Amino acid sequence: MPSWNAYFKAMADKPLDLPMQIVKAFAKDMGAYRAERDPMKRAVIAQRQLTALQKFQGLEDRKLRLGAIMELFEEMEDLQ
Repeated sequence: MPSWNAYFKAMADKPLDLPMQIVKAFAKDMGAYRAERDPMKRAVIAQRQLTALQKFQGLEDRKLRLGAIMELFEEMEDLQ
């Protein structure tokens, strides 16, 4: 799996203007992703967030992919 660290670091340098509802849904899904052990169900959770976040991407932004969301959930889990 490719490393998305540079991508996420670049994203961190850009201010995100996400509605609080989207942020709360992301946090809730991240918890559900961590609790779920079935890989298919984890993919469904990540796909839901991919769809939500893609609506807020600019045209010049690198295309966000399912693997990136899954890796983001994994890396954020490692931070705790």
